[in-house]
Amino acid sequence: MIRSAEVSDVPAIHTMIRELAAYEKVPHEARATEEQLREALFGARPAVFAHVAVTEDGEVVGFAVWFLSFSTWRGVHGIYLEDLYVRTGVRGGGHGKALLRELARTCVERGYERLEWSVLNWNAPTIAFYEALGARPQEEWSVYRLTDGPLAELAV
Repeated sequence: MIRSAEVSDVPAIHTMIRELAAYEKVPHEARATEEQLREALFGARPAVFAHVAVTEDGEVVGFAVWFLSFSTWRGVHGIYLEDLYVRTGVRGGGHGKALLRELARTCVERGYERLEWSVLNWNAPTIAFYEALGARPQEEWSVYRLTDGPLAELAV
């Protein structure tokens, strides 16, 4: 079952974020706290959203955290999927596809024309999963990021 995340899901989402960071070989970069997630998802003005995959016995086994993007060329919003994660022991059970299906449904229902995300180049199993769904890489684009020191230096 896929549903919108609830405040009570924050500890499970937080734990899985840390699991995802470990899988991506950068556990030290997962610095978000449960309090930060709670505020971002459920504060006075949430600008980020989450869905969770839940087993029949109520265990949260996956999540999708996303926010709105905007295409100046198309003139409409889209969804940018920040993170999609399904716990190792339940992968292959359809949870990841169900989470993506829910985001695709949200796009279609709201008139959004894009569902986009990034994937690490070395993550072959995940790339194969996405491509099996019909997703295609945007090979002519490279992702750039400013963080930490370079971000602060540019801001001066």
